[in-house]
Amino acid sequence: MGGTEDRNTRGTRAVHAALPEPLRDAVDEFARYLASVRNRSAHTVRAYVADLVSLLDHAHRMGCAEVAELSLDTVRSWLAKQRTMGAARTSLARRAAAARTFSAWAHRGGLLPTDVAATLASPRPQRTLPTVLRADQAALLVEAPTRGATISARPAADAHPADAQPAGTNPADAQPADAHPGADAGSAMEMADGAEAGDRVAEAVLLRDRALLELLYGTGVRVSEACGIDLADVDHGRRVVRVWGKGGRERSVPYGLPAQRALDEWLRRGRSVLAVPDSRDALLLGARGGRLNPTTARRIVAAYAQAAGLPRISPHGLRHSAATHLLEGGADLRAVQELLGHSSLASTQVYTHVSVDRLRTAYRQAHPRA
Repeated sequence: MGGTEDRNTRGTRAVHAALPEPLRDAVDEFARYLASVRNRSAHTVRAYVADLVSLLDHAHRMGCAEVAELSLDTVRSWLAKQRTMGAARTSLARRAAAARTFSAWAHRGGLLPTDVAATLASPRPQRTLPTVLRADQAALLVEAPTRGATISARPAADAHPADAQPAGTNPADAQPADAHPGADAGSAMEMADGAEAGDRVAEAVLLRDRALLELLYGTGVRVSEACGIDLADVDHGRRVVRVWGKGGRERSVPYGLPAQRALDEWLRRGRSVLAVPDSRDALLLGARGGRLNPTTARRIVAAYAQAAGLPRISPHGLRHSAATHLLEGGADLRAVQELLGHSSLASTQVYTHVSVDRLRTAYRQAHPRA
């Protein structure tokens, strides 16, 4: 996946470099606007810039040398071309949104005489119901690190240097050929110390994993939000954690007793084992001591789900599960919207469909006249 992203980035840069200077300058200014004024994430900026470069390349091939020459017909023909090339409806919707955002920005800045894409319609994306776990399955997942579930292939990015050892070697054979016979006792002591250190790291990683899983399910935060939490963001007395969501929006999310116990254990017995000077104030650490990476967190969740014999699930699936279980337990839709950090209630309403679908299934299974 990383290789694909690298190829896509290189391709965008190559096309960007081939554009006429006025179009290149517009792309660069638009990227700065998204990052500094709109406070969009780096991922969103990359996606919108890639879409804009594709649009302006298409416009340039149609004879457009300046932004002022961009027209609604050009934008529509670009989207039509994307559709014929097999772009998904969700991708087309995002690209249409990028075109509208750029058009409005260019019009306000005097680059376009009119907002040509203001009336551009977006393809309606097919909305699929999110994958969710049952409450008992979610409990099994978050408790997997303390139930003895083992991850057979922990990602290399989360491997600790103390665990590294050449394949096929025996620790007893690690002594150099010219070692003095009298050094045997010292070597044995060093190996014992190394094994003890490795055990401490392994225990710390398990405590970290439990804290991560409890936090994701107990709060419903996004994986990037969980990995971005600092020590000062956790209010242990009130059991509330502060997170920074999309667009830099701050919100406070409560968490329950199981998450509190997992966090307390991680901070008391685990974090100090993994911490290094570069750890700074990060709450969750990788095995090398840096801030836990969202990609590693996704692999951890997937690996524990597999080890526990559960359906394939991601951190976002745990977020879906938390929201669904809140609504099924009687939580208000507006409250769930606030907890999840959704800017629009429409984003939260998808979970009502999940709950209704489960209710319909239960009705069909239990009611004699179903």
